[in-house]
Amino acid sequence: MTLKPARLLVLLFATAALPAMAQNLAVVNGKPVPSSRADAMVKQMAAQGQQDTPQLRSMVKEELINREILMQEADRLGLAQSADVKNQLEMARQAIVIRALVADYVKKNPVSEADMKAEYDKYKAQAGDKEYHARHILVDKEEDAKAIIAKLKGGAKFEDLAKQSKDPGSASKGGELDWASPNSFVKPFSDAMVGLQKGQITETPVHTQFGYHVIKLEDVRPAKVPSYEEVKPQIAEALQQQKLQAYQQELRKKAKIQ
Repeated sequence: MTLKPARLLVLLFATAALPAMAQNLAVVNGKPVPSSRADAMVKQMAAQGQQDTPQLRSMVKEELINREILMQEADRLGLAQSADVKNQLEMARQAIVIRALVADYVKKNPVSEADMKAEYDKYKAQAGDKEYHARHILVDKEEDAKAIIAKLKGGAKFEDLAKQSKDPGSASKGGELDWASPNSFVKPFSDAMVGLQKGQITETPVHTQFGYHVIKLEDVRPAKVPSYEEVKPQIAEALQQQKLQAYQQELRKKAKIQ
């Protein structure tokens, strides 16, 4: 069969238009909705745990069509030209671009394995090889702390006297501080605690920036330090945040702010 020139021209134009049409999710009132929007939305939803299925894509398509209809109506009413909407659009644009900047920096400046291991070694050294189980009673005045020590020596129960403690987190638990490494506490408290024997109470009040403490050591045990692999994700996140903060500070120093 021989096609007439006019018919051939129609077919050529139709064939040439197919790729462009295939790139559109839909056409709403003559305005194309690009398929790339659906791909971006599906990617975002997949990152949140949803599976990329035909049902999901169908739902996304309907959502984007609805959005396009609403956007066209908003444009018809001129709402995008209001100062408030323009400010919100600019803030949203900034957030998106800054996220892209952060992602680009993280990709180009990854945390090294050596840095993570060094941070872990520092963490282990700070944690020490022992954990302490202590109780304390915190008061504002030294004479009050001395009176508590006298009552304890006279046979009063530590848990009962701890109810008057100014530390709300431990007062209701008999002064209980749970197991912790010495570096979890301020130095005067830590020094006094590690100097006690099991079951012993401080002979004199321990002064810190919080007030006066009476400390009782319940027990001591070897420290349970998590393995490198267990804490590696947290170390990587912390070091990456440090790098990002340093990068931001560097940019701010270079910026001319008037």
